[in-house]
Amino acid sequence: MKVVALISGGKDSCYNMMHCVAAGHEIVALANLRPAENKEGKDELDSYMYQTVGHHAIELYAEAMGLPLYRHTIKGTSIYTGRTYTRCEGDEVEDLYHLLKHVKDKEDVEGVSVGAILSDYQRIRVEDVCKRLNLQPLAFLWRQNQESLIKEMISSNIEAIIIKVAALGLDPDKHLGKTLDEMEPYLLELSKNYGVHICGEGGEYETFTLDCPLFKKKIVVDSTEVIVHSADAFAPVAYLRLLKLHLEDKVQSLSKVLARRCSCDISCFEDSAWPTLEEQSETLCVTWHSEPTLVQSSKPLECSGKSLKGYMWLSNISACFNPSERIRVRDLAKDTFSSLQAQLNSKGLELTDIILVHLYMKSMEDFSEINSAYTTAFDLCPPARVCVEAPLPEGMLFQMDCLAHKYNEMTGEVSCCQKQIMHVQSISHWAPANIGPYSQCIQVGEVLYCAGQIALVPCTMQLISAGIEAEALVSLSHVEKVLKAMNQNAELHHALMANCYVTENKYISVAQATWQKKLREFKKGDNKDVHGGLLLVTVVPSLPRAASIEWHVMAVVDEQQERQGVVLMKSQENYQIKCKAVQSCTACNAAIVISLSLSSSSATTINLCTALHDIVEVFKQVIDELTEDHDATPLGFRTFYRKKMFEMEPLQTGLQEHLEEQMGKKAPALVMVPVVDLPGHIVIQIACWLSQ
Repeated sequence: MKVVALISGGKDSCYNMMHCVAAGHEIVALANLRPAENKEGKDELDSYMYQTVGHHAIELYAEAMGLPLYRHTIKGTSIYTGRTYTRCEGDEVEDLYHLLKHVKDKEDVEGVSVGAILSDYQRIRVEDVCKRLNLQPLAFLWRQNQESLIKEMISSNIEAIIIKVAALGLDPDKHLGKTLDEMEPYLLELSKNYGVHICGEGGEYETFTLDCPLFKKKIVVDSTEVIVHSADAFAPVAYLRLLKLHLEDKVQSLSKVLARRCSCDISCFEDSAWPTLEEQSETLCVTWHSEPTLVQSSKPLECSGKSLKGYMWLSNISACFNPSERIRVRDLAKDTFSSLQAQLNSKGLELTDIILVHLYMKSMEDFSEINSAYTTAFDLCPPARVCVEAPLPEGMLFQMDCLAHKYNEMTGEVSCCQKQIMHVQSISHWAPANIGPYSQCIQVGEVLYCAGQIALVPCTMQLISAGIEAEALVSLSHVEKVLKAMNQNAELHHALMANCYVTENKYISVAQATWQKKLREFKKGDNKDVHGGLLLVTVVPSLPRAASIEWHVMAVVDEQQERQGVVLMKSQENYQIKCKAVQSCTACNAAIVISLSLSSSSATTINLCTALHDIVEVFKQVIDELTEDHDATPLGFRTFYRKKMFEMEPLQTGLQEHLEEQMGKKAPALVMVPVVDLPGHIVIQIACWLSQ
């Protein structure tokens, strides 16, 4: 695609351009924001967003590359500095919007090269601007290991000099003007001794690029002067003003850039070419359902009780129609989401209070239409989402259940339950971007809700084609990266419950083996007391992008050796009930996950009423045992059942009656999910989460 590169003159924006070229994109223009001229002649602006030191040399930088340069003056200031960004007139982010809009109008670009490595503040704001302009951000350096990254930059023939220092151990007299190559050993030493970011991501230093394989000419510095901001004895702040520079011709082969190795876990060059923007957004043409419908179900929401920490599970959200009539899929989806919003409002909730969505669709062929309506409903800071196909009853387009969180500020414990959102839309080598209306992960307190992950190659967003074992490992490694990026202390073994969806029965054992392999890897060290979470595997007809496996986890960053576990069994003549539970307690939360399974060699021999009564009885027994010392509210009661053995309505009615009979007002919200198959002789598999 045609790309404009945001440049500051530094090493990061330059090296990201090299990644763009290596991935097959074409850099057609450069863009830069500069500070307004001031009487003091200062080169540096007090900005949260932009590096402005060395801005006088940017014109020469563009000439060295032989590309047009678009520049605007920074007129705004840092006004909206929260975790998210909403359009705010007078904010410096709007200067970036106007600059990129101008470039898009002039150059017809589709993507934006961004040199972000670690700053969520900058990434979120660039992504907001790109979303408004329908541009794809490309941030190939995002969350790469900084020690490896600086070595890559140097070995890729980037010649950059230090032009600003602002950290303990960096001396203006010794280090300003030094090349990255000369500084690398010392930066590694500072990192080990003082925790300095090797790539300067903490603002410790800034650079200016004099040469790289993309330059047609190299920049030569003739004269400079040192400007001291702060003469602090321990961490002086100073920068190098570039007074005079000139260009020199050089001989450079671009093939060296194109040949560099991809930094993804698996090679992106073995997969399909970069998808077009139309392919990425799943072309949203209006379609008619084959035998169709427009009589939407008006069933009321079913809600769990509200926990002390403000959690509530919502179910019974479905788009239903009369199979004998014709429907417009998108219109029915819009009506469903509008109805959901109205019902939420009646309960004092907003769509923004939803943190996790499970979306089960009758057919993946309707995905683009449903997603279009979903995007309208969940736009800003969307919830994490799991989306799979399920063999839903005839006349049901899709069904949804949601986890909402709205804490009562009057109780005074809001800080303990603060919501954090990870919604990365930039293409990178880190993990798959969120091009759709969902977040990779949402954290509330110490609980992390990770969206479903499939085995996409991050820098191409194409599914790998190396078999189910590779898919299982790659998709699970994406989960690991997302958890770690959300909370630096989070690991895969912190998962309390993992739901794994596969598309064939023979993949069940692969999923189970992959999960155990990952946990064993962690236990090899001194982690013998690690208690892994519960794993539930189900077989569904289809997954997004024709994937074979999808992982979704809920994790709590706790001490595993302090987790409590319970296993209960109940056997009857024709069936067996097995219940597993894990309890996690942290400083500000207690969470319990419970899985129940009903196993039988033949569903026809089961007395369903008796079996459902026994399931709820065992469930209640475990809850009573684990919640003896504290109050925990059962939330969602997700019931996976074999479609060929049961019908949804009698199963749902029976479970609902027994839950209400035995648990009263503490009955969880019931979620019914028909599936193709379950492990072994399991015919019903239930997952439930309880929270304070």
